[in-house]
Amino acid sequence: NRAGSKFGGGGVASHSATNADRRERLRRLALETIDPDKDPWPFKNHYGKIVCRLCATEHQNDGSYLAHTQGHKHQINLARRASREQEEGKHQDSALLPGAMGVQVKKNAVSIGRPGYKITKIRDHLTRQHGLLFQLHYQEIMPGVAPRVRFMSAFEQKIDDPPDKNFQYLLVAAEPYQTCGFKLQAREIDRRDGRYWTWFDEDSKEFWIQVMFKTEREERYSGVPGLAPGGTGT
Repeated sequence: NRAGSKFGGGGVASHSATNADRRERLRRLALETIDPDKDPWPFKNHYGKIVCRLCATEHQNDGSYLAHTQGHKHQINLARRASREQEEGKHQDSALLPGAMGVQVKKNAVSIGRPGYKITKIRDHLTRQHGLLFQLHYQEIMPGVAPRVRFMSAFEQKIDDPPDKNFQYLLVAAEPYQTCGFKLQAREIDRRDGRYWTWFDEDSKEFWIQVMFKTEREERYSGVPGLAPGGTGT
C-alpha cells in the first residue's frame, strides 16, 4: 500500500526500510565469515554499547556491529593493520641477532582507550577536610590485573610545560586501558586509615579512590611537636 507502487509489486521501500534490509543482509554475511567468540575487536563499554577497537566506533547492538564489520571503513582498517603487522614482523626478523635467538619478547596488549570515570567532591564536616572520590569503570580489564595508583609531582610529568608547582597528578593504570592522569592541587594528602583508600570491585569492574587533603592547620603544623594532629600539648 505504499504510494507510487504497483499492485502486487511489493511496494516502494522507504529509506529506513532499505537501510534496515541492508544491515540485516550484512549481518547475515558477517555471521558466515566471522566467529563472534573469536573476534578481538568488539567490547561493551560502560554505557552498554558495542565499541569497535579497530575503528573506534560505537554501535547500539551486536547486529549493528556485525553490519559494520562488512563496511568499507572496517575492511580498510583490517587491511592497514595486517600490512603494518607484516612490516613490523619483517623489521623484527631483520633485527634478530644470533645471540638473541630463542628469547621471548613480551608483546604489549592493544590499548582500548580511556575508561569511563566520575569524580565527586567530598567534605568531612567533623574535620573540615576536603577531598575527591574517583570512580573508574574497567569493564574490559585483563584477568588477574588490578588498577595501580601513583602520585606524580608537576616536575616529573612532560605534558604541561613549563611545570606548575601548584599542582600534582594522580595516575591510574590498568591494562589494556590507557593510563589516566588527574590534575590535583599540590596539597598534602592525608594518608591515615579511612582518609586515603582504594578499592577494586571485581564483580562490577569498578575502581574507587578516595583522596582527602590535610587542612591548612595540619599542613602548617604537621612537623611541630605538640601542635601536629593527634599530638599532645604540654
